[in-house]
Amino acid sequence: MTRYLFTDTVHRALGADFRATELSTQVRHVDVGAPAVTDLLTWTALSELLSTRAVAPPRMRLHAKGTPVPADRYTEVVDSSGVSSRIIRPDALYRELRAGASLVLDAVDRLHPPVRAAADDLMRFVRERVQVNLYVIWGDSHGFDTHWDDHDTFIVQLAGTKHWQVHGPGSRPFPLRVDADHAHTPPGSAPAWKGVLEAGHVLHVPRGWWHTVTGTGDASMHLTFGFAPATGIDWARWLVERLHERELFRRDLPRFASTELQQEWHRDLVAELTRMAEDPGPENGSIPSYLRHRDERFPRRQVFSLPWAVDQTPLAEDTVVEFAAILPPELESGSDSPDPGNSQDSEDVIRLTVSGRRYQLPQVTRPALETLIERPRVDLGELVTATGQDGPTVAEVVRTLARHHLVHLHPGPSTP
Repeated sequence: MTRYLFTDTVHRALGADFRATELSTQVRHVDVGAPAVTDLLTWTALSELLSTRAVAPPRMRLHAKGTPVPADRYTEVVDSSGVSSRIIRPDALYRELRAGASLVLDAVDRLHPPVRAAADDLMRFVRERVQVNLYVIWGDSHGFDTHWDDHDTFIVQLAGTKHWQVHGPGSRPFPLRVDADHAHTPPGSAPAWKGVLEAGHVLHVPRGWWHTVTGTGDASMHLTFGFAPATGIDWARWLVERLHERELFRRDLPRFASTELQQEWHRDLVAELTRMAEDPGPENGSIPSYLRHRDERFPRRQVFSLPWAVDQTPLAEDTVVEFAAILPPELESGSDSPDPGNSQDSEDVIRLTVSGRRYQLPQVTRPALETLIERPRVDLGELVTATGQDGPTVAEVVRTLARHHLVHLHPGPSTP
């Protein structure tokens, strides 16, 4: 299933130690079989997306032999209700593709549910934000010259074949999008990996690794799942932002003081920064603390649950309940602002943080939340069985969670 493509299928193919030993540092190629990826995106589904979604440039664009194809060659400007926009001309698009252009569609995970489900699964696997772009080409041409990306990628070949050469890291290891040195050149050694990707093949290419991609003569379609892991710069930036809490760092620097006083001030700043980074307390500046802070602010999908989140429309037993939090939150008991006069306060409230927002909910929601953390997508009947609560109680809990955008609701097969 595409819903567990990475946490199950790809993970088993890569091996249990992959994330600890090879993720972001080594190129890896595995074959999970065409049936594992067939449902991600088909030619029919792609045609439907291009027909019904607003995917004109720059979101959808063409590249040929390393340069962008001018949008005027395959789009036209139309006016709708006084607003001008570009639309794709099918005949012109076909002509450019026949001539060897590559079609690129950004953020296809926001357009097609099966790709979105796989992207969410990869986010749980690597615990980083993911965007998925689509690449389509006919013939043996190439859309891009040899290049490197400023993020890690998993390439999933959906249809056809494509030839890859992964040359390896260049002259500047771990380059960044915003970097002090842009003189990043490819390695002169033999490729670290080369081969032809077929449907069902998955290729992991780390950030900064140069690669060359060309068609092999047939129609090729692949998805690039991109993500940018946290770096030491991200940790340092988070630490600096927390310095607002320290009076010493809020004070003006002694511009007009003596050199001796400025040096003393500098020593105090360095000492305070070091104490903050090495503080053994629960809110310290350690890497685990930063990663926990990052996870608590992990975004959730913008998915809507109409009409159930607004009115009292009945929920069917097969209504699908999907947890909105991509990374599982910690559940804590007790109010953030307990009432000293209420001894039951800690027992009546449950707390969790999702996408940087703190929620306090009644304890009756705990069984449902615990189930959804373990199984992010279930139907209402399964949720009733798992929680051991009665149907009306679970339905009301689900409705409450939907109103807080903590779950997404989807109609089941019985809903017309």
